[in-house]
Amino acid sequence: MAITVFVTIPKKEAENMAKMLVEERVCACVNIVDGVKSFFWWEGQVDTAEESLLIIKTKESLFSRLKEMVSANHSYSVPEIISFKIDNLNQPYLEWLNKEANAAPNT
Repeated sequence: MAITVFVTIPKKEAENMAKMLVEERVCACVNIVDGVKSFFWWEGQVDTAEESLLIIKTKESLFSRLKEMVSANHSYSVPEIISFKIDNLNQPYLEWLNKEANAAPNT
């Protein structure tokens, strides 16, 4: 099953995180969307942050490994890591995603 994972991250960390995830083959592709302004509750008050959004395309079977890598390398104590199942996509893209996102478990 193909999934998309959203991760918000400080802009200065975005490229390193994206490159690491692709190089480790826990995903096939990462898009970086700069200029995200987030509003959220943190420690009892509303806070804001200027961030980048990582849009990560991978397989559901790799989500646990991806989540571990993001958590271990993210500067936030509570990083946003949200996955969405992809119901429909073109077959050639799915075949490419399945070929390129192929990290061995526990590596």
